[in-house]
Amino acid sequence: MVLRLRPGEDLSTIPSVLDETRLWQLLEPFGLDLSSAQTDQILAYLHLLLRWNQKINLTAIRDAEECVTRHFGESLFIARHIELHGNLLDIGSGAGFPGLALKIAFPRTSVTLLEPVAKKRAFLKEALRACGFGPVEVRAERLEDLARATPAPAFDFATMRAVGNLEVLVPLAAQCLKPNGSLLLWLTRDQAAALAGIESGLAWSEPLPIPLTRTGEIWRGIKPG
Repeated sequence: MVLRLRPGEDLSTIPSVLDETRLWQLLEPFGLDLSSAQTDQILAYLHLLLRWNQKINLTAIRDAEECVTRHFGESLFIARHIELHGNLLDIGSGAGFPGLALKIAFPRTSVTLLEPVAKKRAFLKEALRACGFGPVEVRAERLEDLARATPAPAFDFATMRAVGNLEVLVPLAAQCLKPNGSLLLWLTRDQAAALAGIESGLAWSEPLPIPLTRTGEIWRGIKPG
């Protein structure tokens, strides 16, 4: 089922689930530097996510405040440490985290969202339309198919969050990077332990602990130049 705004309706006319003050309070632990326009975009995106999530299982998190910290805060936290540029591939985008959230922080970055599930792609496209995002490409391929394309795709950054099968996906993601490109992974410490045994050719930096989590970390693997 595709949920769209009714004729004549836009997100600005619908009462928000949170106000800007409360949004800033929730995001404060992540140390983000966002403009008023960016916070407006987050609130619009959050509202649409919660509305669609009533009919389509986009995320198991139903509480608005937990969505802010777990999805937006954790995704955007990387902006404190890395300046994204060029083009970004988000693998298994789901409801758009981290890839679509990072488009808010880095609007000039070209973003490709890879999501094989049709209902989730429908949500992503509606979020692009309703929330005022710049150009973003939503693609249906699986990473395996994209990595085998000729010529091979070349991205400055690739991101993965809340995905499994790392022993397969990490090497495939590395194939899609430019030389000196970076793979960014949102993992628990238990998941990260598997990286040592994966042959990907990436050089891993020290992980970044994610605020408000006990074991959440962001790992960065750089492809040699």
